[in-house]
Amino acid sequence: MSNPSRVVAALAFALTTQLPAMASAEDLTILAGDLPPMFNADGTGREAEVITTVMERCGHSVTFEIQPFTRHWKTYANGKGDGVATVPLGMPLDGHQSEVYIQYQNGVSSLTEAGASYADLGALSGQSVIAFMGASEILPGLKDAVPSFKSYKEVADQIGQSRMIFGKRVNAVIGDGMIFAEYNRQLRDQADDLMFDPNQGVTFQAIFAPSDYGMNFRSEALTADFNRCYSEASADGTIDAINKKWADQYRDTLGTQYLGH
Repeated sequence: MSNPSRVVAALAFALTTQLPAMASAEDLTILAGDLPPMFNADGTGREAEVITTVMERCGHSVTFEIQPFTRHWKTYANGKGDGVATVPLGMPLDGHQSEVYIQYQNGVSSLTEAGASYADLGALSGQSVIAFMGASEILPGLKDAVPSFKSYKEVADQIGQSRMIFGKRVNAVIGDGMIFAEYNRQLRDQADDLMFDPNQGVTFQAIFAPSDYGMNFRSEALTADFNRCYSEASADGTIDAINKKWADQYRDTLGTQYLGH
């Protein structure tokens, strides 16, 4: 007959080797891009709240280091931080990539009073259009559609896009609807010596598939933690509640077009 203590020890060993590795509680530094309201300068925001909520569920605390968007990837690649946010799936970057945890929704924003219905890129034919830098290389079909536009320009200054639409210098803005709505809000909060009315209604129409992003962590155990705790937070409705709360702040512009929230 086998020694009972040896049997128990063997079973315990078998169980522990089958369980996924879990990281011990850590205070993590996460690099993030300056993209309000996804990440605000003070470390708050829609995406920041998702990450913080997920990691706290796993027992970790999070501090965000906010940098210009895309620079945060380079800083992480140079060895700084425990993880980095808003990484396109498959992007060659150090560490271990998580599953999708956030989606952005690109589309077309235009002045409501114009009554335009931009259901697809074809509807922008003959229109003056601006977009974020690199949009024509990222958004499916945009590069091919550009020759049909009256004019097209990619602008790095996000609040400058808001000035152009309210000043009626363009017909439409292509980009993430929530980010554009936030810069419109910031413009309204500026000094009231503007040469146009920043309180004009804006309508957003989602004409592109949602853009998926993951996290990259240097630790494989942290990546496993993040995936597990995100799955739990998604299953119990926590993630949907966060996304809806942020969409509600821009409901006048987004309607129900932002990822269905």
